[in-house]
Amino acid sequence: MKVRIGLGSCGIAAGALELWDELHKLQQDAGIAIEKQATGCIGRCYLEPLIDIIEDNGAIYSYGKVNTEKLQEIVAAHRNGTGPLEQHLTSTLDQGDDFLGRQVRVALRNCGHIDPESLLDYRRAGGYKALEKALFMSPEEVIAEIKASGLRGRGGAGFPTWFKWEDTRKQPGATKYVVCNADEGDPGAFMDRSILEGDPHSVLEGMAIAGYAIGAAEGLIYCRAEYPLAIKRLTIAIQAAREAGLLGEGILGRPFSFDIRIKEGAGAFVCGEETALIASMEGERGMPRLKPPYPSVSGFWGKPTNINNVETYANVPWIINHGGAAFASMGTADSKGTKVFALAGKVNRGGLVEVPMGISLREIIYDIGGGIRNGKRFKAVQQGGPAGGCIPEAYLDTPVDYQSITCLGAIMGSGGMIVVDEDTCMVDMARYFLDFTQKESCGKCVQCRIGTRRMLDIIERICDGEGRPEDIDHLEELAYEVSQASLCGLGQGAPNPVLTTLRYFRDEYEAHIFDRKCPARQCKGLIQFSIDPEKCTGCTICARKCPVQCIQGTKRQPHVIEQERCIKCGTCLEVCPPRFAAVLVE
Repeated sequence: MKVRIGLGSCGIAAGALELWDELHKLQQDAGIAIEKQATGCIGRCYLEPLIDIIEDNGAIYSYGKVNTEKLQEIVAAHRNGTGPLEQHLTSTLDQGDDFLGRQVRVALRNCGHIDPESLLDYRRAGGYKALEKALFMSPEEVIAEIKASGLRGRGGAGFPTWFKWEDTRKQPGATKYVVCNADEGDPGAFMDRSILEGDPHSVLEGMAIAGYAIGAAEGLIYCRAEYPLAIKRLTIAIQAAREAGLLGEGILGRPFSFDIRIKEGAGAFVCGEETALIASMEGERGMPRLKPPYPSVSGFWGKPTNINNVETYANVPWIINHGGAAFASMGTADSKGTKVFALAGKVNRGGLVEVPMGISLREIIYDIGGGIRNGKRFKAVQQGGPAGGCIPEAYLDTPVDYQSITCLGAIMGSGGMIVVDEDTCMVDMARYFLDFTQKESCGKCVQCRIGTRRMLDIIERICDGEGRPEDIDHLEELAYEVSQASLCGLGQGAPNPVLTTLRYFRDEYEAHIFDRKCPARQCKGLIQFSIDPEKCTGCTICARKCPVQCIQGTKRQPHVIEQERCIKCGTCLEVCPPRFAAVLVE
């Protein structure tokens, strides 16, 4: 019997290391012969910590929300033949579940199945066969296969991967570079991190194939330092690949040499932009530059450089092994293959979702994600990160592909997908993302540096209840100017959350300004807490929990909130017993 434990960042945060230690104790103290295996993020983050019991006959039983007591119970049941335990079971090999069962995994094919720190595990799963195959093809044939696949960059812009490779290859000079952009900085995005933590060799293999195709001998992975586990597992993988002759001189006995090193980023969101990333790798401040020339012509140290993100490279070995046509058979005419999304927010089943392009938002959010928490009404999905847009309920049946999403004012982006419900104020949501991009601006161009600041001033004023009738027009005008005149994608995309909320939720802006009301009752400057004397029993809980002691009243008598002292923290609403529901929000 084997016990597999998800030890990605999500699993560790939920307590998976305690399960690993407990399993070790069972092995040592009880003398139980159990094979244990660590793996990366399984994808079902909403069920972490997760374990798989793999029986000797190959049957797999998955258990979620496992603690040390449950682990002991589960292991004992499977050892004595009374398992599986239905009350804890989430899925079986035969039955699967609605979350994973509806996915098609290409980039995530090994995540949750192999030990990311084991080269042997990766090779047993078919690892490095694609590199071996590619080395017996010509570079032109490799690029042709990538072209046939229709693979587009999975980092945001969706630029054809083959075109980047070919353009870099045809540039003169002996020195060229392959760069992996692992500077994933979107709020709510964790796709690249999970691949690096769960299947680092797939990225290394994809980069090596790219190096062979373009004629490069060196690769660099620019990974944010806030991903220590990803960096650790990448480091282990690189060393193991070198020792096995899969990186370094004369790879697999062929006349091809290629090595990879890691460059840690310092946490600047703007370094996700490729020219800012290059500047950072060269030791300079991460600031974008004008293009052209593009990195394929003049990139790292002025040499031709191919840049793709983590997910893009992770797809490459699968494409080489199965053929470009197999990848192109999935998705739509203009958006081929699969895409990984980080499904987060007010959704029942959050986690990693990989599906063919063209699937609808409704299928992702409801069929895979299980709908909205607590029976609330869906309001919007923020698609594409801080430079993305907010898509309302009316467009839930929109296919998720590059063209359709762009028409709605959002972008595919790297794949962040944040779901919000009826309790979310869309004006405040636009403020949140604009605040993020404004703080992350490198300040190089005036439009981005000052324009986003002025937009934020306006939207903060609206949220504070001090909005002016002309603010909507001014905000819209500024948004278009910033998007059209900014130097890089950060500034160009920063207005998108504002523009889409103005497009689809203008009534909320108008309510804030003209009615002095926040329809979602979230903006502190526009709400007021009070206590219904008919429902209040004088239990005193709210008075005792109020951080500023602004609730007055005696025991068993209705209480009153002193409005001039109230800081609108909402504690009274949170602690009031549901059977009374005496606290009102107006």
